[in-house]
Amino acid sequence: MFGITTLGWLHTLGSLPAIPAAAYMIFRFGRIKPDSLAGRIYFICMLIGSLTIFLVAKAPVSPVIAVVTLLCLIGGYTVHRLAFLGRLQKYLETFLLSLSVFLLMVPSVSETLRRVPDGHPIAADPDSIILKVALGTVAATFVVGLITQFVYLARYANKPR
Repeated sequence: MFGITTLGWLHTLGSLPAIPAAAYMIFRFGRIKPDSLAGRIYFICMLIGSLTIFLVAKAPVSPVIAVVTLLCLIGGYTVHRLAFLGRLQKYLETFLLSLSVFLLMVPSVSETLRRVPDGHPIAADPDSIILKVALGTVAATFVVGLITQFVYLARYANKPR
């Protein structure tokens, strides 16, 4: 189904819960919050997705995206240990984890539009205008979302939530 192998389904279903976990945290906390239950779910699912991509991807850029995603994920979850950064910790954490969401969404949107519906995909051609608009929307959402999160952090950084 959809031309996905068993290992491909493991990759897809293993990483898929990261999307609602990220959305929940962004709407609930204004950012991805590593120390929450949803944050732990996000981390595990992103780890599954990033590591299994090496086994399923065919595009030459895929391993590069996976490595960058892993670096953002690990950096975002460990930056709180760098006390010398002070208030910049939350901003760096927010940037790295938001970038990890962006790096999840680009192939997710692309692969979905290029495979669904089965046999007659919405964007059969990688140069499809629908695909380009969808990926442009993902990029614009990342930029606007990141700015919004930074404004939120600046306003509420010292208030518990």
